[in-house]
Amino acid sequence: MTPGHSDEKNGGESGNNVLVHNPNLDTMAEDILYHFNLGTATHNLPSMFGDVKFVCVGGSPWRMKAFIEYIGKELGLADPTAEYPNICAGTDRYAMYKVGPVLSVSHGMGIPSIAIMLHELMKLLYHARCTDVTVVRIGTSGGIGLKPGTVVITKQSVDATFLPRFEQVILGKPVVRSTELDSELADELLLYSKDFGDFETVVANTMCTMDFYEGQARLDGAFCSYSEEDKQNYLKDAYAAGVRNIEMESSVFAAMCKLSGVKAAVVCVTLLDRQKGDQLSSAHDVLQSYQQRPQMLVGHFIKKRLNATDGGCSSSRGADKVKVASS
Repeated sequence: MTPGHSDEKNGGESGNNVLVHNPNLDTMAEDILYHFNLGTATHNLPSMFGDVKFVCVGGSPWRMKAFIEYIGKELGLADPTAEYPNICAGTDRYAMYKVGPVLSVSHGMGIPSIAIMLHELMKLLYHARCTDVTVVRIGTSGGIGLKPGTVVITKQSVDATFLPRFEQVILGKPVVRSTELDSELADELLLYSKDFGDFETVVANTMCTMDFYEGQARLDGAFCSYSEEDKQNYLKDAYAAGVRNIEMESSVFAAMCKLSGVKAAVVCVTLLDRQKGDQLSSAHDVLQSYQQRPQMLVGHFIKKRLNATDGGCSSSRGADKVKVASS
């Protein structure tokens, strides 16, 4: 079998399969997902994950546990006081939680960390024979010209030169991949954001950088070779290119999801306006409330999707098919 092609092993013709592009996988006696502490010989991946339709990823293990607790309550799939075990408890690299058709996974900080996670996530979904999967990154970001607390749904991820591409060196040669995200999914998320009147949501370009400090034109790192004026001019150029927020994972996330044939979106809240400063000044409880906004929007989206399809879903904790509570 050629990985990624439709056949009985990979979900048949029942839906859009998760694609992989590596013929070596078929020659391996076992595919060990090292950083997840899972493997094809040691775990029944179709039984554990075959019902997954939504994957939400974010940097912090704590945030992704909070998300699965939130979505479990929203969908009525578990007791509000339920404890969700970390499926990747055998490793300290990533954390993974599941309830019903929703998988929540941490990815750490920066392109290298999320790229490793995505390689293993896509193989996991492939081996589990998942179909029609939607993957959403939720997180925080620095805004450009936006009020703190604004939620940005990424139109396209651009690099530090404002080009919509992800470049990686493979076998000593640069390989450039598209960072195109699903526009219909972005529009759907924007539509559902109208149900939240207490914060603004926009669709705009997101700049993905390789660094938190100099790569984002910050003035507060250990090293800085440019002035405040230089910084402001750069941010003005970014704004003119349609960029409204900055983070460090969206480009490789968009590229790898596109290669895998899954619909994907990036939903991040802005914690500050970078044109007005580099360090956070909002109170802790305010920042906490900001961080809940992406999970609220994505949770609302998942609930709407499930109600629009069949009105329910099966819990991975052994419950019978249940009705998803109406919004």
